[in-house]
Amino acid sequence: MIPELGHYALILALCLAIVQATVPLAGTFTRTPAWIALARPVAWGQFLFLSLAFLALVHAFLVDDFSVRYVAQHGNTLLPEIYKISAVWGAHEGSLLLWVFILGGWTVAVSLFGRHLPDAVLARVLSVMGMISIGFLLFLLMTSNPFARVFPVPAEGGELNPLLQDPGLAVHPPMLYMGYVGMSVAFAFAISALLGGKLDAAWARWSRPWTLVAWVFLTLGIALGSWWAYYELGWGGWWFWDPVENASFMPWLAGTALIHSLAVTEKRGAFKRWTVLLALLAFSLSLLGTFLVRSGVLTSVHAFASDPARGLFILMFLMVVIGGSLLLYAIRAPDISRGGGFDILSRESLLLGNNVLLVLTTALVLLGTLAPLIYDAFGWGKISVGFPWFNTMFVTFMPLLVVLMGAGPLTRWKHQDPAMLARRLKLALLISIGGGIITALPWLSGSLAAGFAVALSLWLLTTLFASLRQRLQHKPGLRGLVQDFNSRGGRSYYGMLLAHLGVAVFIIGVTFVSQFDIEEDVRMSPGQEYQMGDYRFRFEGAKTVDGPNYRARRGTLRVFRGEREVALLHPEKRTYTVQTRPMTEAGIEPGLLRDIYVSLGEPLGNGDWSLRLYYKPMVRWIWLGCLFMAAGGGLAASDPRYRQLLRRSRRSGDLPAAAQGAGSHA
Repeated sequence: MIPELGHYALILALCLAIVQATVPLAGTFTRTPAWIALARPVAWGQFLFLSLAFLALVHAFLVDDFSVRYVAQHGNTLLPEIYKISAVWGAHEGSLLLWVFILGGWTVAVSLFGRHLPDAVLARVLSVMGMISIGFLLFLLMTSNPFARVFPVPAEGGELNPLLQDPGLAVHPPMLYMGYVGMSVAFAFAISALLGGKLDAAWARWSRPWTLVAWVFLTLGIALGSWWAYYELGWGGWWFWDPVENASFMPWLAGTALIHSLAVTEKRGAFKRWTVLLALLAFSLSLLGTFLVRSGVLTSVHAFASDPARGLFILMFLMVVIGGSLLLYAIRAPDISRGGGFDILSRESLLLGNNVLLVLTTALVLLGTLAPLIYDAFGWGKISVGFPWFNTMFVTFMPLLVVLMGAGPLTRWKHQDPAMLARRLKLALLISIGGGIITALPWLSGSLAAGFAVALSLWLLTTLFASLRQRLQHKPGLRGLVQDFNSRGGRSYYGMLLAHLGVAVFIIGVTFVSQFDIEEDVRMSPGQEYQMGDYRFRFEGAKTVDGPNYRARRGTLRVFRGEREVALLHPEKRTYTVQTRPMTEAGIEPGLLRDIYVSLGEPLGNGDWSLRLYYKPMVRWIWLGCLFMAAGGGLAASDPRYRQLLRRSRRSGDLPAAAQGAGSHA
């Protein structure tokens, strides 16, 4: 009975999404207040039905209702409850339901926290989000119904993919989807502004905090996925340039460009065309990621489905969304003014360079991801695009981006005197070059790459410090810092500092683990020791242990540095009850400056095992940098000035009139 309730809840949600997409939007053109006022209650109603559907599927997994085909395929009575819940989004149908559920949550959040927006603007934004919801609900009901029944009812389920039976993967997809779907809010604000014919600083101000929050979730989702790959897959890597990894990374790059472009549009009224196109691009790339994950056109450990019919539906939806939004942009673009002018040397110019590099990088990642498909489709043969392509691309463009990041906060808007900027940057340049040279000396790292990375990180850190010092020159002491933090725009500024600090930390982590990690494949007998670098590994054998739904061979290794024991590791080789392929669980001793990582291979007879030993210097700095970036974005999004500006715009007589789209253009 409950699965039927979930199915009918999806149908009712679709009906309300149709009303949400059409009636309030029509009301903005006919200026009918009653139609416009429907936007909020209809959005809440749709979310209510989506919540019922989602909870119905969760209930089906918790009670092992194998009459539901999706539960029979991915549930199992032996699954721990946490994985029964995560199995809801562990495969195609459930992950799509999670997507639509999160979209409903974002819609309700906009209706709740956007109550100070002009009614017509909010109605248009919610209508656009309703249109997106229609597409995904149709996809669910027509090709991917999670409540479809199976008969006869099996006695036991097929079990969740063992790779996904992990706490990190219980959190990673919802976090990533919060970012993916959150980009629809920026998209909806951009389309609303185009429909209303009002592309000015106001819409950028309204959409910027939403974009920042979505970007934070996307950052955390990608970081969680990287962390999961590191400790779960057993090969010690944190990023493989996998097509599905790239599918999440591209919206992040576009979203990063978008939040910087929104800052310029909000502050100076410039980059209006850039900002709209980036909002369209970020969400379009989110949809493209959905297509790549679910169509089966690319092979990945992250992919959910291999169904051409589903892929065709998403591709058509993608074409409608991208084609329709670009057509609307083409119609409105001639009426978009250029905004505030600026000189070649100005903060606007540096942010423009930042955006160009980010978009170029996005295009190259897209090309590298789709090139094998393009070659295959046109019969040009088979090609593989991997580490060399992507790494060369990043090594080429990222240093330029970091240089701009460092100089940007110290550069004035509109016009910057070159001599003054040179004086501000001189000390930072000397410190960064000196630090890089010292690091690269043979008796330290002896690595040019490490020296270059340290130079870039020091450049960022010293320019951030110089920017902070300049900002606080008339506000001395801790009291001045607190006052500045609580001032108008203070949180945005300190959020920027924290996010850029995260980039500096990330650069160090990536470079040092890439340059100085040690990897050894060894055969070890019980009681045997092996020296790797400064660490001595003693293998004490492996024993059989039983888990809730698996049997494992668990190894024991003691790790010594000198005569001091520094770690006791228990890598495992698991075989799950239903899906019997062996899975590796690494043994890891984490640390701020290094990880010791051991992966259990295959038994070689007489108690001997093959093992893979790793020394991973500063690998945790990769995820620490991501956390700093996400915290910076969250801090910037919490700036009180956004709420104050919304209230002011509601009271103003100008913005509501402009929101009606009466034909005036920025």
